[in-house]
Amino acid sequence: MRLLQKGWADTNLEAISDYIQRGKSPKYVEYSEYPVVNQKAVRWFGIQQEHLKYIHPEQWDKWDVQRYLVEGDILWNSTGTGTIGRACYVNLEQLNKAKVVDSHVTIVRTNSLVNSKYAFYWIMHPETQGGINGLQNGSTNQVELSKKMVQTTNIPLAPQPEQKRIVEKLDEVLAQVDTIKARLDGIPAILKRFRQSVLASAVSGKLTEEWRGCDEYAEVCSRLIPKGWVLKAATDVCKKVQSGSTPKNDPFNQNGTVPFLKVYNIVNQKIDFDYKPQFVTNETHQEKSKRSIAYPGDVLMNIVGPPLGKVAILTDQYPEWNLNQAITLFRANDEFLNNKFLYFVLCEGELVRAVMPDTKGSVGQINISLTQCRESTIPLPPIKEQKEIVRLVDNYFELADTIESQVKKAQMRVDNLTQSILAKAFRGELVPQDPNDEPADKLLERIAKARLDAKALSKAAKKGVGSKKSSAK
Repeated sequence: MRLLQKGWADTNLEAISDYIQRGKSPKYVEYSEYPVVNQKAVRWFGIQQEHLKYIHPEQWDKWDVQRYLVEGDILWNSTGTGTIGRACYVNLEQLNKAKVVDSHVTIVRTNSLVNSKYAFYWIMHPETQGGINGLQNGSTNQVELSKKMVQTTNIPLAPQPEQKRIVEKLDEVLAQVDTIKARLDGIPAILKRFRQSVLASAVSGKLTEEWRGCDEYAEVCSRLIPKGWVLKAATDVCKKVQSGSTPKNDPFNQNGTVPFLKVYNIVNQKIDFDYKPQFVTNETHQEKSKRSIAYPGDVLMNIVGPPLGKVAILTDQYPEWNLNQAITLFRANDEFLNNKFLYFVLCEGELVRAVMPDTKGSVGQINISLTQCRESTIPLPPIKEQKEIVRLVDNYFELADTIESQVKKAQMRVDNLTQSILAKAFRGELVPQDPNDEPADKLLERIAKARLDAKALSKAAKKGVGSKKSSAK
């Protein structure tokens, strides 16, 4: 049983709400003046406008007035794996975006005596969100938060003045958390640009100017390269440049032992064979797909996209590999070319940028030909400088990886901080209590009385209308 602060009361959403109802299933059109909120548009920060859908104008008059959103409404996603349980609070800014919701979203409209944002923060609370999985029901893999489940969702109710104090404090503190989170979320993009800048400096010679002791450059084939560097075709500095092939006759269901790589096995410029691993037999590998044989240390690049330019160095997870036709391998001739330097050259992306105007493919697809790969130019420093470039890039990338790891940990702490702050708020520990505040149970009594009075007035009004009709007869 939940321990409550003095003056608080344990209740549920039905007891403190005037209206809890799912939206309707509208007939959609591509665009109209009548936007409708679907579960994809409901985000914790509000309604995401680009995900709104639109109702056919003929349907608008068929929606009763209670279904129109008002300031203070809470929109709670009630279906959908990955979206169920997410909610947003409707303020004036959100109200300008849409007026109604579809049948996958529940409107929770609290009584005017209850601070609706207080209820919204309780829906965001880890206890409520953690219980969503236990509340789901449905069929055909469709998870559902029913109207009854929403109504019976428990909420610890603080006295009315304390609700206001809690909401004001949460608004202030969570805004600060959001600012920190936004700054942390922006760091990966900065690190991505940093890595790309390091690669650009590496393959242009800027990175090793000081090491080289020379900042002189010469124009070769419309490219500026340092003195002492040359531009060579990939086929001249590689032992092999070859695309793979896909063997026929159901090759992946024959208990093979040789790993077969596809484009989706190149993730973040690394090999990820744990994702959907496939194997071919040794016979297929050695005889039917001999040209597709690859070895640890080979540099791979996908040539069918989008996207193009996914690059990886083959690991020694297996002694030999096989490749499909969407991947080209570059096997460096180590007399001229360090394979890690070649990897960085391909990661930098000039090869792809240079051939993009001439790429071909079917609708929605672009291809780099094997000839284009073989004829692509590789900036070639002396082998000693290549090794220095690899050392420097590895050091810079290691630093970026360390920062990225720290950012991920910080993001987790910030996410946990939001949950901790909410937990503290609803334990009554975020703001001070005031013994002069009206207890929450008295507030519930006032809400119940107001409902009874409203019901009596409605009955009297209907009776009055009926009497007038009888008199008229």
